Amino acid sequence: MDKINICQKLSQFSEHWSPKIIAELNGQEVKLAKIKGEFDWHSHADEDEMFLVVSGSFVMEYRDRSVELNEGELVVVPRGVEHRPVASEECSIMLFEPAGVVNTGDAPVSGKTNLAERI
Repeated sequence: MDKINICQKLSQFSEHWSPKIIAELNGQEVKLAKIKGEFDWHSHADEDEMFLVVSGSFVMEYRDRSVELNEGELVVVPRGVEHRPVASEECSIMLFEPAGVVNTGDAPVSGKTNLAERI
């Protein structure tokens, strides 16, 4: 029941596309990640994902449209919807996902695929 300082947690890592678990609740993991560039197109058959911009901005691309997200804004990507986050500059995000979700969903294994580690 201790408080979590998001800025302090973000200062503990620099790699992009490597989510870090900072809390868990009700079977969900709260993760922080730094993103830059384009991620792989993917979807999650059984999980919704929530992306909250902590700092910076990014574009969530869908096959039929794009949504720009700025600091303090969030988007929920429904299960089964193919998507790809793209950040032209480094952006820090918070994710809410069911425990154990692999960040590339159903996409083939790439250098960005991993299970999140706790920090």
